[in-house]
Amino acid sequence: MEFVCTLGTPQGRVIEEVHEAGSEEAARKELVRQGYHVFKIRRGGALGSFSLPRFGRRGRRISEETLLLFNQELAALLRAGLPILQALEIMLRRQREPLFHEVLTQVRSKVENGADLSDAFEDFADLLPRIYPQTLKAGERSGELEQVIRRFVRYQSLVTSTRRKVVSALVYPALLVALSLALIGVMTVFVVPKFSDFFSNMESDLPLITRVTVAVSAFLGDNWLWMSLAALAVVIGATSLSRSRRGAQMLGALRLRLPLLGNLFQKMALSEFSRALSTLLSGGIPLVSALESSVEAVSNVHIRRQLEPTVAAVREGNALHASLEASGVVPEVVIEMATVGEETGDLDTMLTNASEFLDEEVETSLQRILTLLEPLLLVMMGVIVAILLVSIYLPLFSALGQVRS
Repeated sequence: MEFVCTLGTPQGRVIEEVHEAGSEEAARKELVRQGYHVFKIRRGGALGSFSLPRFGRRGRRISEETLLLFNQELAALLRAGLPILQALEIMLRRQREPLFHEVLTQVRSKVENGADLSDAFEDFADLLPRIYPQTLKAGERSGELEQVIRRFVRYQSLVTSTRRKVVSALVYPALLVALSLALIGVMTVFVVPKFSDFFSNMESDLPLITRVTVAVSAFLGDNWLWMSLAALAVVIGATSLSRSRRGAQMLGALRLRLPLLGNLFQKMALSEFSRALSTLLSGGIPLVSALESSVEAVSNVHIRRQLEPTVAAVREGNALHASLEASGVVPEVVIEMATVGEETGDLDTMLTNASEFLDEEVETSLQRILTLLEPLLLVMMGVIVAILLVSIYLPLFSALGQVRS
């Protein structure tokens, strides 16, 4: 059986841990033998606590909007002079998102029992941005928790804003593609078959383009169910693949190889990295710890794996700019700014400048892509529709010519 135990450590800290034992008394004796002071023991699991087992949390994340709003309000309450525990209780009463409400319930309980806010949130690092507990720890160390939380809010707002810009910009091209496919599908499955019987009664040979169109139409009409199931299986398979470590890395690498968009996704990922590292360094986190958390904050798993050796290199005493250059994925401008930052002792500011430069590059590249992509899609759509119309009407014009002659 599992028991949630509130313990006092020999160093004077109050912690909460889960221990397994045959009974509550057995758990208490074992903990006392290990040198802990036992404050409270309660039965774990679904009947005894609100604990969130990791197998139940897999694939679940606190939404960016929910976390952003929580931190904005938490910073306001701390600025008003409220103690952290009272602020958490207020936020807990107002929280409507079930998963985050459950998290806040446990966080408040841990803080009430003497844990630091950063340590309390660290237990839910798989549900939150990787740099969040580290940011809180920086605020607790410096005594400027409210200012550090506001810095995190700015970081999260900028990252979210960049992603939304990219998604919003790609909506129109995606809509064009979807409408094109729908129109082609309707014409191929419903319009062309109406002419098939007429074409079959024609004595003259059909043009090649018409024969191909009729054959494709017949194939789609006979196999649309199997093709729909195959498409659904591909979507489900890709989703499952993206949730595995190796699969996410493969999809990340594939995303970087996309024509036109690959370079855009790379700049977005490196902007995330630069801004996360700048945020942690400005909060007083040591370079190695900040670098480790910043690498984990990168959404593209393939780039994250290529950046991971920089952590070991910096830990061994190498300069940050040299380690980033060795990764082979960081643009020259970021390396140059990191070099200047290390030489002047203003690394966090230079990394902020680097992330802003990359964001501008993303926006500029996005506008260029859209300028090229939108007319190209319209032309492709027109050409395909024209081919379908020609394949249908060409035999009709041919038959009409024969009748007149």
